[in-house]
Amino acid sequence: MNRRDFLKMGFLALGALFSWRLFFGRGAKNESRWQIDTTKCTQCGQCATNCVLPVSAVKCVHLYASCGYCDFCSGYYQDSRIKFDSAAENQRCPTSAIKRTLVEDPYFEYQINEKLCIGCGKCVKGCAHFGNGSLILQVKHDLCKNCNECRIAQTCPAKAFRRVSADNPYLVK
Repeated sequence: MNRRDFLKMGFLALGALFSWRLFFGRGAKNESRWQIDTTKCTQCGQCATNCVLPVSAVKCVHLYASCGYCDFCSGYYQDSRIKFDSAAENQRCPTSAIKRTLVEDPYFEYQINEKLCIGCGKCVKGCAHFGNGSLILQVKHDLCKNCNECRIAQTCPAKAFRRVSADNPYLVK
């Protein structure tokens, strides 16, 4: 066998290995991801502190279709607010990750700044208790390491973390 034939065989083997990896490896249909079951989540706050990442892969997600765009958003405002304005002391979110924008009186749009969100669930809890539940916690898969033994799943008191199909990785109500 000459050098040229040897290189051809090596490239063919690498191509076959790469094809096998694409077909059977990462991204295969039977692969699963961690996700939060929104029907079980109690917004305990542990997602923010128990993730192996410095800032949790769990983020607040706003379901725009079910939002009331209310002037008083219980996910945005604290219960003990001083007044209805966007000052930090009136906001429920400890990192000011929710931005409030006037659409037209009395309707407001609420947007989540994913980079500021730490996944504490305070806004979700407020929205669930006094609102319509349009704010939910979800594992963002572009951030998640998909650990075999997720530390958040191990410590979740409500057992709300579970594996879901990679084909349909987001659970909504």
